[in-house]
Amino acid sequence: MQYRHLGKTGLKVSPLCLGTMQFGWTADEQLSHQILDESYNNGVNFIDTADVYSVWFDGNPGGVAETIIGNWIKKSNIPRDSLVIATKVRGRMGTGPNDEGLSRAHILDSVDGSLRRLGTDYIDLYQAHWYDDDTRIDETLSAFDHLVQQGKVRYLGCSNYPAWRLTRAILTAEIMSLHRYESLQPHYSLVKRAEFERELADVCREYGIGVIPYSPLAGGFLTGKYRPGKIYDGARTKGVKKYFTDRNWALLNLMDSIKVELEFSSISQIALAWLLSDPIITSPIIGPRTLEQLADNLGALEFNLSDDTKGRLDEASSWDSD
Repeated sequence: MQYRHLGKTGLKVSPLCLGTMQFGWTADEQLSHQILDESYNNGVNFIDTADVYSVWFDGNPGGVAETIIGNWIKKSNIPRDSLVIATKVRGRMGTGPNDEGLSRAHILDSVDGSLRRLGTDYIDLYQAHWYDDDTRIDETLSAFDHLVQQGKVRYLGCSNYPAWRLTRAILTAEIMSLHRYESLQPHYSLVKRAEFERELADVCREYGIGVIPYSPLAGGFLTGKYRPGKIYDGARTKGVKKYFTDRNWALLNLMDSIKVELEFSSISQIALAWLLSDPIITSPIIGPRTLEQLADNLGALEFNLSDDTKGRLDEASSWDSD
């Protein structure tokens, strides 16, 4: 496993990050532990979660994924310093007016809840899940900085920030001599390029921000399991239908051809290899719901796309006309 630095930090992470939104949702605790075991045994040291995973699932109060990870660490006797654990704060975790957002009050309350559920005394990467219009950025960054000073958090990151907000946060941290965001989680894949590439990519290059894209397989669309003319139903199908376009069907056909030409095991591996071929990308976040999916995702690390192959994929998924 060739580990990569997270942005400009000295922290080294695996080139694939294990996402855990599915834990306690589409994967029960036993299966989740098996996925964690297999990931760790294959060199994956980077685990991403969030306090709200997965409140949208009936009967899930949030915090379930963090609890599953904490139970696994305790059960497996995994050395804590061999893991890089990332979690997030922002979403609603209660019924009170201060039980959501990026205020100092919510951040300081939430970090203790995450630490307790994870069964650890520090979080490697603590991230703003998305921006908060109701809280000044200096308040948010000051609260995060306080956690770093306390030793509860080692590095800071953010997710779902537009370019201007990310830039403002970086400059505010610099002016106030606060710890800054070292990573960004953008929604980025072969069929979701414009949002990141239009402006965010340049900001990340300029400031050395690590990029850990989520949904690199577009909710399963880039696995090839969806094809035109078929009827689908499932936990995630509703969110995938937006990708059902002529251009994206043509992209899947191209990926089918590349799979045969270069002997990939799946088109999922092509989608991940495309991301990994860009130096700006640190570690795409995978979300396997089975051990077979995990093995397939890990197989992407065996391939390096040629400039020609990457160019063909770039052209087929171009967003210039968006």
